[in-house]
Amino acid sequence: MKSNGTENTERENSLSFECPHDHFFLSEHRHVHERRTRQVILLTFATMVLEIISGLMFGSMALLADGWHMASHVSAMGITALAYYLARKHQENPRFTFGTGKIGDLAAYTSAVLLLIIALVMAYESVIRFLNPVAIRYHEAMLVAVIGLGVNIVSAFLLKEHEHPEGESHHHDHNLRAAYLHVIADALTSILALVALGLGMLMGWAFFDPLMGVVGAVLISRWSFGLMRSSAGVLLDHSSDDKVIQGIRETISLLPGVEIVDFHAWRLGPGHFGAILSLRTSGNETPDFFKTRLCHLKELSHVTIEVNPWN
Repeated sequence: MKSNGTENTERENSLSFECPHDHFFLSEHRHVHERRTRQVILLTFATMVLEIISGLMFGSMALLADGWHMASHVSAMGITALAYYLARKHQENPRFTFGTGKIGDLAAYTSAVLLLIIALVMAYESVIRFLNPVAIRYHEAMLVAVIGLGVNIVSAFLLKEHEHPEGESHHHDHNLRAAYLHVIADALTSILALVALGLGMLMGWAFFDPLMGVVGAVLISRWSFGLMRSSAGVLLDHSSDDKVIQGIRETISLLPGVEIVDFHAWRLGPGHFGAILSLRTSGNETPDFFKTRLCHLKELSHVTIEVNPWN
């Protein structure tokens, strides 16, 4: 028979695992992420207006593409900011069974689709410019492209996600990553615009302007597919985090006379996982007994356990 001290310790560990049972499965840095996203939206919007007007005035397709690219990113980062707001506003809404942690992943997937559309439009406009070249005012266009690149660098610094000490991927905030990729894509198009304008001015290679638009479209498409894949995996409850799953299996396997009959694990939000286990045991252990054994897995925020005796 267990001593009272042992029983009390186990009960306290079990309760510490379950409390607070509030379903707030959001990133611990969400307030900082939301504030910085708003700051970047303002910066990007101001630069967007400057580049679009300058691109039209100076005849640069690369600069104009960068400006329209920024315009779409203002919308995409607006989706990011809205996602943070909705996740915070509805975090206590009981209709969200497992909290609002996936709102950010839904926003990230939407942003990834928008990023892909942007890349396709860039490629199309660049091909059109190949067929119908226009005169470019290189000095003015390069000046504006440098300004745009500077804004992109500042924005990327603001949106750089906090690195987890162990570098674990399941702590990534896909919503913030979507905004970060949009800014990086902006920086890329700014760099390509500068390369194209520089070669055009020095070598007379005007065709490099639309060519850089095509190159940028290809690279941005690759980033878009990567973000779509990672965020869609979360939305579809794809169990991709081997560390959490392996930790649960190893913990249960150390208990004698216990077998996992059914097991499901999925991401609830950045740094938060849920799990459902059906166990078969030869003893008289309760679900709380097994929950206590899983307390050391800090990413495991919600666990449901079913215990069945051996027949």
